[in-house]
Amino acid sequence: MAQFNQLLIIGYGNMSGAMLAGWLSAGVEPARFAVLNRSQKDVPEGVTQYRSVEEAQRAGTHDAIMLGFKPHQLGDVAPDFQGLARGKPVYSLLAGLTADQLSRAFPEAAAHIRVMPNLACRINKSPIILFESGLTEEQRGGAFAFFDMLGNAVWLADESKFDLATALAGSGPGFVYRFIDALAAAGAQLGLDAEQAGSLALAMVDGAASLAAGADISPAELADRVASPGGMTREGLNVLDADQALAELLTRTLRATSNRGAELSAGGN
Repeated sequence: MAQFNQLLIIGYGNMSGAMLAGWLSAGVEPARFAVLNRSQKDVPEGVTQYRSVEEAQRAGTHDAIMLGFKPHQLGDVAPDFQGLARGKPVYSLLAGLTADQLSRAFPEAAAHIRVMPNLACRINKSPIILFESGLTEEQRGGAFAFFDMLGNAVWLADESKFDLATALAGSGPGFVYRFIDALAAAGAQLGLDAEQAGSLALAMVDGAASLAAGADISPAELADRVASPGGMTREGLNVLDADQALAELLTRTLRATSNRGAELSAGGN
């Protein structure tokens, strides 16, 4: 468990809610969490909810905070949260904002940690990208164990790769959902019932991903095992592989996503 008794989550949106659900399903006690959100939200039973900074400060029960609001809001709200962050580690879900920017926003915090999950943390199957400044080795180990409960945590040694890793693992589910939708649409375009095509596409991706996750060979090798020479699958792979079209498309996709992270960072200066 991370080196704190209670995590105060500031901003309770889709990602914060998914992470909280994942931690609770992993067996963390609800009392280990508090939520600060200006509007009333439905939070799990046993989780404390505050409606104001003053209320959270009076309670004074947290020893770490996690920022879950919109990145562009940091400049406006950071002054209000100085007392909550003082002497405590600050974990940030704010896409594009660097550890240095967090340090300038919260100069009296004990440490600054960037965290990037995706919504699969709700079912404890998310990659979790981590980068820290200011943690001790013991605290790093505790933080890793805490976030690893949500799926598969990794520490990045080079923060300059954070936006790219986010594009792949954080934004990636959106690209997979697009692929599922496009595959179903293609099946319907060629004559399948649209609802049936959607169901088949979703079940296929679910099974293929589960098989790949448990396999001792790479996805590329799995594809070759599925595709017998001269068969149906090989003919389809020939279309995807022609001129590296799929790889080039995804490279452009990740580059655009990563570049947007850099733009968000520049906007937060």
